[in-house]
Amino acid sequence: MGKGGKGLNTYSYQEVSKHDKWDDRWIIINNEVYNITNWARRHPGGSKVIGHYAGQDATDAFRAFHNDLDQVQKYLLPLHIGSVQKGEVNTNFSLEKDFRNLRETAENMGLFKPSYTFFFVHLAHIIAMEVMAYLTLYYFGTGWIPFLVSVCLYATVQAQCGWLQHDFGHLSVFKNTTLDHMVHFFTMGFTKGASPSWWNHMHYQHHAKPNVMGKDPDVRVDQLFVVGEKMPIEVAKSNKSAMPYNQQHKYFFFIGPPLLFPVYFQFMLFRHIFTRRLWKDFIVVMAFYVKFFYLYTSMLGLGWCLVYYEIMRVLESHWFTWVSQSNHIPMDIDRDTAEPWIRLQMKATCDIEKSFFNDWFTGHLNFQIEHHLFPTMPRHNLYKIQPLVQSLCKKHGIPYQMKTLSQSFIDIVKSLKHSGELWEAALHAHHVS
Repeated sequence: MGKGGKGLNTYSYQEVSKHDKWDDRWIIINNEVYNITNWARRHPGGSKVIGHYAGQDATDAFRAFHNDLDQVQKYLLPLHIGSVQKGEVNTNFSLEKDFRNLRETAENMGLFKPSYTFFFVHLAHIIAMEVMAYLTLYYFGTGWIPFLVSVCLYATVQAQCGWLQHDFGHLSVFKNTTLDHMVHFFTMGFTKGASPSWWNHMHYQHHAKPNVMGKDPDVRVDQLFVVGEKMPIEVAKSNKSAMPYNQQHKYFFFIGPPLLFPVYFQFMLFRHIFTRRLWKDFIVVMAFYVKFFYLYTSMLGLGWCLVYYEIMRVLESHWFTWVSQSNHIPMDIDRDTAEPWIRLQMKATCDIEKSFFNDWFTGHLNFQIEHHLFPTMPRHNLYKIQPLVQSLCKKHGIPYQMKTLSQSFIDIVKSLKHSGELWEAALHAHHVS
């Protein structure tokens, strides 16, 4: 370690990599070294999302999450402690250079510019369906047919609003933190009845380190499932197996999609609200419930209103689970190996074929690869960057997976079966030894 310009130190990658503890965190951005140990707690995106890159090069992750670089630079300045030593060998230099050139190309093509018409029409069709769900019962009565039509409409509202709030949560619409957060509170809080802050806390971590055990909350599932090829073996050796994982591809249908929203998410979002005292989130979530029960109890009575609500949540939960897991669960799941941004995202994601239905049904998350590489890019532009991403992957020998919608669903079950078999084999070997 030697002195650099302006009295600042220079550090090797190896030296920086040692500072990856909770009470000692350094990161690299554009070959500059920053000590984020104390500031991480005040990070607007949460301490965990930035902490997941402690001891690593966070250049592309930093660029992916921030729209206004000039604004965030003022936070970095007092954290700056030095630079990466000149002459340090970066084995991923060519790939990272090409990816950054690709991002610049996307910016020059205007692919980060939103279509306000697109998002207005999408919000309008959600509001229209919510009105139709209510009017179906109001005009046609509460018999089984109008009841089922109405609950299906409301479940569609919830699913589609889930995709729309995702856009505002990623700041990909207005490119203005305040405006995007305001509409995020309306869509996620008032329209869906969930905590925007809880979603940010969970989802940003997922994007920062997708399918990375110990960092991505979406694969923190070992109490019920084992996923990938490493987790089954680790769980088997730990003697802490909580479930008969060799049967998980069967019981997934009963405790996975049906219960994710009605049970797990409901518990977790309220726990997040109360433990962190997020009273603004609490108010908008309660506004949803007041609206819902005021409108529907008068027609259905309290008992059937609760039944209506639970059926709606179960339908929404199926929709969300199958779509969201189709892009990730069948992909590589591993501990953090400090992969460069593009390799990390490509290992953890796959695409689903484009069609009008697939785009609508998945909220354009059929372009999961492109979304993970450029999370602030408006979703209606993701298909435009797809051919360029494919070319970059081909040049550097990175697998690019695209599937049909049906095959992506089948692969969820197949991967669960495979992981369960790995767990069973590892458990047997552990007991024999």
